Amino acid sequence: MKLNSLQDLYLEQLKDLYDAEHQLIKALPKMAKAASSTELRSAFEEHLEKTKEHVRRLETIFESMGEKAKGQKCKAMEGLVKEGAEVIEEEMEDGVKDAALIAAAQRVEHYEMAGYGCVRTYATLLGATKAATLLERTLNDEKEADQALGGIAEQINVEVPQRSNENEKQPANASGRRSKPAA
Repeated sequence: MKLNSLQDLYLEQLKDLYDAEHQLIKALPKMAKAASSTELRSAFEEHLEKTKEHVRRLETIFESMGEKAKGQKCKAMEGLVKEGAEVIEEEMEDGVKDAALIAAAQRVEHYEMAGYGCVRTYATLLGATKAATLLERTLNDEKEADQALGGIAEQINVEVPQRSNENEKQPANASGRRSKPAA
């Protein structure tokens, strides 16, 4: 699709977000299952329900535009989801894995905040006030999810061992590098 106007860009970005949300609907249950923290698992499950609502809002916007609700492959979200999947598969201590899951999820939230901020602005500029209101609600949901994850991270990160036993045996020298054990 050739983009010749802000309206074209707006539609393209909505399709990108629609696909991104669908990718998250598939990824969030896996992240919830991988979380050892009950609070983190609940946060992922709650955000799954919010994500389904985000899809419904996008569908409402597409309908108001006379467009079919369909996605356009969001390669950025595909990459972010892939990184999250790698965290799930990696062998880690439970607390470390939870911290890594939070980091992956916050990257997703920041991507979504950027995307929803843009389309909300486009909707406003195009005079689509109802769409702008729906997009603002979703943007606020994404900000709340990021803040909730940040709060959980503060608790989890304190509980995670700060360094492995191997690193404790090898103090840093003046340059900040770990000294190698003597042979």
